[in-house]
Amino acid sequence: MSDFDYDLFVIGGGSGGVRAARVAAQRGVRVALAEEDRYGGTCVIRGCVPKKLMVFASEYAGVVDEARAYGWDLQAGAFDWTKFRTSLHAELDRLEGIYRNLLKSNGVETFDTRATLVDPHTVELADGRRKTAKHILLAMGGRPVKPEMPGAELAITSNDIFHLDALPKSMLIIGGGYIACEFACILNGLGVEVTQYYRGAQVLRGFDDEARGLVAEEMQQNGIRLHLGTNILSLERDKSGLRVKATNGDEELFDQVMFATGRAPNTENMGLEALGLELGRNGQVLVDKYSQSAVPSIYAVGDVTDRVNLTPVAIREGMAFVETVFGGNPTPVDHDLIPTAIFTQPEMGTIGLSEEAARDIEPVEIYCTSFKPMQTAFAGSKQRVLMKLVVSQATRRVMGCHIVAPGAGEMIQLAGIAIKMGATKEDFDRTVAVHPTMSEEIVTMKSPVRTA
Repeated sequence: MSDFDYDLFVIGGGSGGVRAARVAAQRGVRVALAEEDRYGGTCVIRGCVPKKLMVFASEYAGVVDEARAYGWDLQAGAFDWTKFRTSLHAELDRLEGIYRNLLKSNGVETFDTRATLVDPHTVELADGRRKTAKHILLAMGGRPVKPEMPGAELAITSNDIFHLDALPKSMLIIGGGYIACEFACILNGLGVEVTQYYRGAQVLRGFDDEARGLVAEEMQQNGIRLHLGTNILSLERDKSGLRVKATNGDEELFDQVMFATGRAPNTENMGLEALGLELGRNGQVLVDKYSQSAVPSIYAVGDVTDRVNLTPVAIREGMAFVETVFGGNPTPVDHDLIPTAIFTQPEMGTIGLSEEAARDIEPVEIYCTSFKPMQTAFAGSKQRVLMKLVVSQATRRVMGCHIVAPGAGEMIQLAGIAIKMGATKEDFDRTVAVHPTMSEEIVTMKSPVRTA
């Protein structure tokens, strides 16, 4: 018998932690897991899942107008936030139950409490009990953070959106990342008057310039007031709402203000530094390619490592950890060529390098087309979509694919397989187009629009 209570103790019941615990337990490993909040983590409880359901809800706003253009006699009614929110919470409860059952049915012992570290093999639960384990996996995830400024406590974050008693009439969203842009589009679609401030020159920093430019254009076309190069100085409560002073001299009133200005790993007050565990500038656990920290018995996966903060990546990191530690097969995590989607309206799907990043590495050819899609053009919409390939001049490999269009997330998943396999532009060209679709343009672009 081992000297330890468990072979593995996991701290955090989100996607990465639950997957690692479950897969390890299936191998006969003695596993325990502690979660201080709800099982399912950011993704299931206050991230991707409820957000995507809100995206679906918000998209129905335009369906009625479009249907009328196609000959249907439809009238739009009002959106019932309370009804939607009730159904949303019921769905999240159902999903949390599935996560709990997955752990239970695989023999993982769970503790619904906070756990902190005492030494490289010991955790302490909030009630003072101590448990020992040969290996400890940190999977506590991250949280949204507010900037320090007068009145910041009056604003909400993305965590609070799903619990609002009523939708505000007007809302200011501060930030320009994908969370800020997604919620701006969602709330705009649900009938809220949305203003968005971002201190940078263009939203969605780090993504392809042409693609993010089109997203910003479409957001404004859809009625979002987007102010770039703008930040806020202070917030104060007024009898008629929240008074916001902006860096551009504006002073406005909003019913609600939301910060989407960044996230931080949940590493505070965990006892990590005392163990000699190295943390990065943002508070993230620094790990090697096998997710191992500076303390050999302690590993970390997911947002707490601040590598690639995406749910499927956390799950893969959890799987690679189990394979490395309990499978006797050292498996590094592959963070190269990860397809991803941003659920703005229209959506953006992307894999690989932006034009800007690729041309800094080697000479590239750019294949790009932008057009009005058939479905919405027939209904008189001005909406445009974008299909773009970034191709290496030397090897002909597709280095990046960027799609801005309804359903871009679905498209990029399949394009991602080809690009991960190392497809060349000629492989795309050899593929027969599926007609009539938007995505056929990906395989019919014959001549580059430019070289860089």
